[in-house]
Amino acid sequence: MVKQVVTTVCFVLFHLVISYWAFMSSCSLHSSTKPSIPTIARYFGTKGRYEDVNSWLINDILAINKSLVTLPSSKCSEIHLTAIIRHGTRFPTTKNIQKMREFYDLVKLNATGDLTSLSEIKSQWKMWYSDEMDGRLVEKGREDHKHLAQRLIKWFPSLLNGENVHGKRVKLITSSKHRCVNSTIAFREGLMTGLKITVELEPELNDALMRYFDQCERFVKEVENNKSALEEVKLFNEGPEMKRVMEKMADRLDVPYSSINDDSVEAAFYLCAYEFAILSVNSPWCQLFDEVDAQVMEYSNDLKQYWKRSYGHVINSKSSCILFHDLFHRLDQIVDQINSDVPVTEAVTVQVGHAETLIPLLTLLDLFKDDVPLNSTNFNTQQNRVFRSGRITPYAANLLVVLYRCPEGIRIGVRLNEKSLTLPGLSEPVPMYEDVKERYSSLLGGCDQETVCKMNSS
Repeated sequence: MVKQVVTTVCFVLFHLVISYWAFMSSCSLHSSTKPSIPTIARYFGTKGRYEDVNSWLINDILAINKSLVTLPSSKCSEIHLTAIIRHGTRFPTTKNIQKMREFYDLVKLNATGDLTSLSEIKSQWKMWYSDEMDGRLVEKGREDHKHLAQRLIKWFPSLLNGENVHGKRVKLITSSKHRCVNSTIAFREGLMTGLKITVELEPELNDALMRYFDQCERFVKEVENNKSALEEVKLFNEGPEMKRVMEKMADRLDVPYSSINDDSVEAAFYLCAYEFAILSVNSPWCQLFDEVDAQVMEYSNDLKQYWKRSYGHVINSKSSCILFHDLFHRLDQIVDQINSDVPVTEAVTVQVGHAETLIPLLTLLDLFKDDVPLNSTNFNTQQNRVFRSGRITPYAANLLVVLYRCPEGIRIGVRLNEKSLTLPGLSEPVPMYEDVKERYSSLLGGCDQETVCKMNSS
């Protein structure tokens, strides 16, 4: 653990130096007359900021919005919270950094358009991303989790308190990926700050739960390593909507159409999105897109999430059975303890993973399901779709499951990103726990991870 802490400190210092360098090299590009938020920010998908999904946080990052949460009767009391959370804001992966670098080189050497932003890019902007960053948590990502922890203290003061922390009734679980471990450590720091206590709260590494998709053989072979599984994404990226985005990009840069492909426009979109997410600046790269372009880019990303992690293939959601059963097994234990009139042993469980952890589980619960599946040909008719990955899983996205003890029995509340959800097939926003178990009885009685992940399973 000592080695891990030292490594974490080094990562943090590295991120601070890099972020400061990036900030200094980028700030000169943004005059005071420019809006601080790009006009296309709402289309950044899974690269979007949490506070752009919950806009009240822009003015007060520790504020909670009670108007968006439905609570049970005042006679009810909270008895348990499970929070499944995506890691905070991170650097691009090495693969995407290389795409971004190639596009930057193209613009630097060949673009001759007359856009003001292009002039800024060519004369002032520097390629500050390096391969070593490779998806690591940035300082903004640490703040995401520290602030979330402090808001959860406000939401659940009877659960997230010093007594439960000292009594070891608060448990932290994380994926082994550095961005998740460091997000968990930042969450712990947020708890200590919010509660004004100092206590050692060791996170548990558990990839079987938080990176279950890596260990599901059928998912890996049929989806992860199978190019045909994302055929709809490929067809869309070769279709008329994306072709028009590429042509407009080439026109703005005054380069041949043949020099711009779908990787080029994706790289440009990342250059805009990451600079905003990491540094909160409106990058000149953002000016290479209009709103229609951004909508196409968002749909391409949503198609990828839909077919790789959600309703596109049954195994996508079924791969999360292990996390589903872990959740309900814990809730059952809590309910048994309450019914037996013994103290609750686990008041709060915090599990930190990835967008790839959350989306399949939400899909398994039948949430955010459109009547018509997303495909390569229905971009125009899916403008009002409910499956929008950026609104579901921005950085630090969180699924909160709360148990309440009420006079009539145990109730359960579900929130996504601090907003109440009504589970499909149930009319009450805070239903009886037994009604929820009945709703998902087929999964509770089946959905065995070992069985569904075998290659010969139907």
